Amino acid sequence: MSASSTARRIAATVLAAGAMVSIVALPASAHDGDRHRTPKVEISSVQADSPGRDNRSNRSLNAEWVAITNNTRHAVNLRGWTLKDEDGNRYRFNDVRLAGRSTIRIHTGEGRDTRTDLYQDRRNYVWDNRSDTATLRDDRGRTVDTGSWGHHRR
Repeated sequence: MSASSTARRIAATVLAAGAMVSIVALPASAHDGDRHRTPKVEISSVQADSPGRDNRSNRSLNAEWVAITNNTRHAVNLRGWTLKDEDGNRYRFNDVRLAGRSTIRIHTGEGRDTRTDLYQDRRNYVWDNRSDTATLRDDRGRTVDTGSWGHHRR
């Protein structure tokens, strides 16, 4: 084999490898912008383990909550949206308007709904202290956001 044909083969191999790296890197760089974009509506925080003893009192149940934040300037109607855990416990939002740039907490226990706090009216805990996943879905069943902690099952 001549030196020039060896050089051409090496050059072709280097070019092919460079093309493959570019192809592989392209989707990753395309998603970088998405990772840093703030979701419109998100699960912003979760208090899965209510402070103190888990004695199933209404106070303890209401210290377990999920916060949902609307990061847009416009109100969002959450009617028909759901919040669900890994065990299938589901909370369905009624006619709830979440104002722009605001947060609402969904408590497990019983209480009177306000603009900033909603109550599931349950008498048992929903969120697993050690690990669970909270899934927020819109009125069409599309996943809007998830929040996981611990070693979740999914």
